[in-house]
Amino acid sequence: MKKFIIFLLLCEFAIFANSQQTLIKGSVIDGDSFQPITNVTITIEATKQIQLTNELGEFQFTENIPLGEQILKISKLGYFTKRYPIIVNEGLTVNITDMTLELERSSQDLFTIILSDDELDGDESGYGNISGLLSSSLNIFQRTAAFEFSSSFFRMRGLDSDNSSVLINGIEMNKIYNGRPQWSNWGGMNDVLRNQELTSGLTPSSYNFGGILGTTNINTRASQMKSGGRITYSSSNRSYSNRLMATYASSLLKSGWAYTLSLGRRWGNEGYQDATLYDSNSLFASAEKKFNEKHSLSFTGIYAPNKRGKSSANTQEVYDLKGIKYNEYWGYQDGKKRNSRIKEVIEPIVMLNHYWNINTKSSLNTNIGYQFGKFGNSRLAYGGANLVTTNDGQNTFESGGTNPSPSYYQKLPSYFERNFPNDLGFAYQAQQAFLNNGQLDWKQLYDANSINTSLGRNATYMLYEDRVDDKQLSINMVYKKDINEHIIFNTALNYKNLKSENYAEVLDLLGGTGFLNIDSFDGVQFDLQNPNTNAKVGETYGYNYNMFASVFSGYAQAQFKYNKFDFYVSTSITSTQYQREGLFQNESFANNSLGKGENLSFIGMGVKAGAIYKISGKHIIDVNMGYITKAPSIRNSFSNSRSNHNIVPNITEEKLMSVDASYIYRSDIVKAKLTGFYTSLKDANEISFFFADGIGNVIAESGTQQSGTDDTEFIQEILQGVDKNYLGTELGIEAQVTTTIKLKGVVALGQYTYANNPNLYLSSDRFENVYLGKSYLKNYKLAVGPHQAYSVGFEYRDPDYWWFGATANFFDKTYIDISPLTRTDNFYKDVDGQPFIDYDETIALELLKQETFDNYMSVNLTGGKSWLVGDYYIGFFASVNNLLDEVYKTGGFEQGRNANYRQLRDDKALDKPVFGSKYWYGRGATYFLNLNVRF
Repeated sequence: MKKFIIFLLLCEFAIFANSQQTLIKGSVIDGDSFQPITNVTITIEATKQIQLTNELGEFQFTENIPLGEQILKISKLGYFTKRYPIIVNEGLTVNITDMTLELERSSQDLFTIILSDDELDGDESGYGNISGLLSSSLNIFQRTAAFEFSSSFFRMRGLDSDNSSVLINGIEMNKIYNGRPQWSNWGGMNDVLRNQELTSGLTPSSYNFGGILGTTNINTRASQMKSGGRITYSSSNRSYSNRLMATYASSLLKSGWAYTLSLGRRWGNEGYQDATLYDSNSLFASAEKKFNEKHSLSFTGIYAPNKRGKSSANTQEVYDLKGIKYNEYWGYQDGKKRNSRIKEVIEPIVMLNHYWNINTKSSLNTNIGYQFGKFGNSRLAYGGANLVTTNDGQNTFESGGTNPSPSYYQKLPSYFERNFPNDLGFAYQAQQAFLNNGQLDWKQLYDANSINTSLGRNATYMLYEDRVDDKQLSINMVYKKDINEHIIFNTALNYKNLKSENYAEVLDLLGGTGFLNIDSFDGVQFDLQNPNTNAKVGETYGYNYNMFASVFSGYAQAQFKYNKFDFYVSTSITSTQYQREGLFQNESFANNSLGKGENLSFIGMGVKAGAIYKISGKHIIDVNMGYITKAPSIRNSFSNSRSNHNIVPNITEEKLMSVDASYIYRSDIVKAKLTGFYTSLKDANEISFFFADGIGNVIAESGTQQSGTDDTEFIQEILQGVDKNYLGTELGIEAQVTTTIKLKGVVALGQYTYANNPNLYLSSDRFENVYLGKSYLKNYKLAVGPHQAYSVGFEYRDPDYWWFGATANFFDKTYIDISPLTRTDNFYKDVDGQPFIDYDETIALELLKQETFDNYMSVNLTGGKSWLVGDYYIGFFASVNNLLDEVYKTGGFEQGRNANYRQLRDDKALDKPVFGSKYWYGRGATYFLNLNVRF
C-alpha cells in the first residue's frame, strides 16, 4: 500500500512539474476575415527562435524560452509585420490568442498619396477642408471615409482637421498658425510612415490629450521599420502623372545600429485641372543606436520640397463656357502653360528622440524637434503706380493696368448683359473672346511693362509671393507607467516656440524695372520709414512682419482595464501666447503697425472620460465625453495682421463639448459599429478677406472719406463669438459572407448648423473693426461637405493573391458657404443708413435662402494582384474613381461683393449673375496605378 501511495505521489509530482513548464503559445487570424492563417512566422526576437502556425493558425514554443520582457514578431509575405511585447515568467504560460494580421494591399498606399499630398494642404482648391485620416485600422467607417468619401469634401463629424492631432515620434506637427497639419511636409514617404498608432474621437492616446477627432502618432524609429528594400512606381491623372519611390531599411545590426533611407519623386505637367503642375521630391533618413535594453537614441530627418499649380473656384457662368477643368490662373508663354498661382513648401524637419525603458513597467521618451524653411503662394499684382509731379509742384501717384484675370467680371458676358441690355452684341463679343482664349495673356503683361520701361516708368504688373518663413522648436517628455495589470498612467509635458516671418517677395517683374511699394489704389505708403521705394526681384513688397508664439502644455491620463469594464479619465492644461512685430510702418496705421504689439495670452483646459462595457465577446458599449477650451489660432486672432496690430474684438478661448456613444458588434462573420455623437463649439472666430460693394453706409459711419462714387472696398470680415452644433449618426457594417467575399456598408447622417447670431466687424486699410451688429446665421447649415453620405460595396479576395472591389457612394445635403455680411442689418440699409424704400421682405428671404447642391452618386473600382518571384514580392494595384464620370459640385461660397438688398436683388435677377456664387467641382473619372517590388 505504501508503495502504491508513493507511486501516486510521484505521478502527481510529475504532473505538477510538467504543468509548471514555461510555454509561449497563441494563434494568428486574418484581420478582415478572422480566419486562421497558416505558415505565419513567429519569432522570439531575442533568441531568433522560429515557429510556423499550423492549419488552425496556432503555434507553441516549448524549449529554451528566454525569461523577462520579450518581443514576438509575427510576419507573413503579403501581410503587415507586427511586434507584440510579452513578459515571460518561469513556470508560467504566455497565451496570446487571435493576434491579427492585415493584408499589405497597395490600396493602403492610396490613402496617404491622395489625401495627404493632394487634398489636405488647406488652400483655395477646397480639398484642404477634409479632416485628416491616416486610418488603416479595422474600423470600416473610417476606412470608407478615407478612401471613398474624401473626394467629396466629406468631413468626419463635420469637423475640420484642426480638431485632430498628428504626431511624429510623439511631437505634434499641427501648425500653430491654423491648427492644421501640413501634410505636404512629409509627402511621398509612404513606405516609412506605415508604423502608426491611431486613436479615434476622444479615446485615450499614450502621447497627448488629443482633439475631439483623435490622434495619429507616426513612429519613424529605424529599429522598428520593416527590414528590406522596396521600389514603387505609380501613375495617375489626379494630381501628378508619375511617382517613383525607393526605400531600404536595415534590421537591428549587431553593433546596435539600425538605419532607414527613403527617396521619392512625384511630378507632372498638370493634374485633372488645367495647368496644375506638380513637382515634389522627398528624402527621409532615420538612424537609431540601441545602447542596451534600457536606452535608445533615434534621429529622423525629413526633407520634402514640393510645389504645385493651384486651380480656381469659378462662377457657374464660367463653367458653362469652359467646362469643369477650367482654371483661370494660367496662360501660354512661349508655347508653354504658365500658372501664376504656385504653392511651394520647403520645410525640413529634424528630430532627436531618446527612449528610456526605466523598468518593466515604466518608460520615458524625451523628444526634440526643429522645423524651418519657407511656405509660399505666388500671385499677380497689377495697377503698379508711378510717382509724378504736377504743374503746381505737388507729388501724386498714377496707376495703370486692369485686373489681368481672364475671368474678371468686367470681361464676362454677364457684365455686358447687365450694363448694355439693349445691345447684346457686346455680350456676344465677350463670350466669343472668352471661349476662344479665356486664359492669362502673359505677352500682354510683358508688353505693357516693356513700354513703361522705355518711358522710364515702373512696372504695371509683377508676380510676387506671399511668404511665410517659420522656425519652430518643439520639446516634450512622454512618461508611461503600468501601475499594475489593471491601471496605466500616462503624462506628458510639451513646449513649442515659433518665430514666423511674413512678407511679400517680388518674384518676377515681367520685363519691368521695379514696382512701387505703395497701395496703387489709394496711394497709401506700405512703409513710411522707406517711402516711394521701388521693389526689385527678391525684395520685400506690401507687408513685412514677424509673428511670435509660444505654447506650453501638459496632460495626465489614467486608464483602467478589467474583464467586463474599461474606463479612462484625462485632463490637460495649455498656455498660449502670441505677439506681432511689424517691420513696415503702414501709412494707414502709422501708430499701430510698427514694432511689437500687444502680447495675447490664453489658457486652455481639457477634461475627458470614457468607458467600455463588454456585455459579451460580441456585444460592446463604448461611451466618451469631453470638454475642451483652447486658444484661437493665430489666423483667427489678428483682424489684419499684414497691416496692423489689431486683434479680434472681445477675443477669448474657444469652448468645445463633445459626447459620443457606440454599440459594437463583432462575430466571425459580421462586424458592425453604430455611433451617435454631438459636439458643441462656442466662442469661435472666423476671418475672411474679399472685395465688397454696397457698404457705403459703413464707410460713412467709420468717418473715412471715400474717393469717387464707387463704394467697392477690400475688407476683412470678422465673425466673433461663433457657436456651432454638430449632431449625427455613423454606421459601419461589413460581413464576410464567404471566405473570399466581403460585403460592406456605411452610413453617415449629420446636421451641422450655426447655433447663434455672432457679432460681425469689418476692417480695411482705411477703417478698423467697425461693428455691424449681429450676423443672423442661426440655423443656417455649415458648409462642411455632404451632411449625408452612404456607401455600399463588396470585395472579392482570391486565395491566389488577387482581389477586386467595387463601391457605390451616394452624397446628399451639401450646402454652399453663406456670406455673413449679407445677413446683417447692413443688408437692408441704404448709404444714408436708412432702410431701402423698396425693400420687400419676401424677396429678401428668397435672396438669402441657402443653396443646396444636387445629390449625386460616385462609383469606384479597385483591384490588385501580388506575386512571389524568388526572393522578390511584386504587388500591383489599380483604382478608378468616379467610374461613371459624374459631374457634381463639392463645395462653393457666396461672393460677399453684393452686400446689400438692391445689389443682390438686381444681380440675381439676371440669367447669369455678375457676382454669382463660386464653386468647386469634383473630378471626373480618374485612375491610379501602382507597382511595387519588395526584396
